Amino acid sequence: MDWDKLRVFHAVASAGSLTHAGDALHLSQSAVSRQIRALEDSLGSTLFHRHARGLILTEQGELLFEATSSMNKRLDAAAARIRDSEEEVVGVLRVTTTMGFGTMWLAPRLTRLFDKFPDLKIELLLEERVLDLPMREADVAIRMKEPNQADLIRRRLMNIRMRLYATPDYLERHGTPKRLADLADHRLIGQNPSTPQVTAGAGLLQTLLDQEPRSTLMVNNYFGVLQGVLNNLGLGVLPDYLWEDFPHLARVLPQIESDEVPVFLAYPEELRQSRRVAAFRDFVMEEIQAYRKRMANDPPE
Repeated sequence: MDWDKLRVFHAVASAGSLTHAGDALHLSQSAVSRQIRALEDSLGSTLFHRHARGLILTEQGELLFEATSSMNKRLDAAAARIRDSEEEVVGVLRVTTTMGFGTMWLAPRLTRLFDKFPDLKIELLLEERVLDLPMREADVAIRMKEPNQADLIRRRLMNIRMRLYATPDYLERHGTPKRLADLADHRLIGQNPSTPQVTAGAGLLQTLLDQEPRSTLMVNNYFGVLQGVLNNLGLGVLPDYLWEDFPHLARVLPQIESDEVPVFLAYPEELRQSRRVAAFRDFVMEEIQAYRKRMANDPPE
């Protein structure tokens, strides 16, 4: 199969337009059209449905686009490995993690990574969906459970627990609950049970909801829960690692907490020698070790 024609096909499928693909490839629309027709003739299949608003892939086109997308990701990975073997820590590193961990723990600490490697570019992908690392949807992942994808190097970073927190101002105005039944007099803030989240957090939230709190505020991520707590809206279910950055928050019902949630760092085996990955991995491990030491020396009440 002709590589040039596949390259043109991939550009058209990505853009959904002959004109836009031509602009990206620096080819005329007629030249792009000829390449697509020649590819369709060689395969004996129609790859696009053509209509006034653009092009839509046929079933056969979808199959070919999946293959060319995989090829592109593999080529990108090879190019990254070649650059890593020749350059300092520069270029783009795509890191995926959850919205809560990414916004509340990782992002605030990245200053120290950039201070050490000022030419590094981080693309932070914050979502609950587990991205496919072997297919290069991201380079490195930090997840709240052990990844089960094949061909990954993985390392357990730490364990966290979900706990109940509030501001001193809120507790001064509304009182401090002493037992679970006291939640009937308070507003509970948590991650919406219908949104993807760790099982331990969902279990703790359900236990608290079973007490029928007077009012609730459900948010689709823990960053939103934190904002509600900081603005004195109620008692919030939050990960315990927030204590270090928000030491003024008071833990409520300290006898109540979730099961442990493991935190893992993972990256593809093929990026084992990547300098960017190594720099990020070492940075995260250093931050975790420093966090553990501070927790041991000054544990939260």
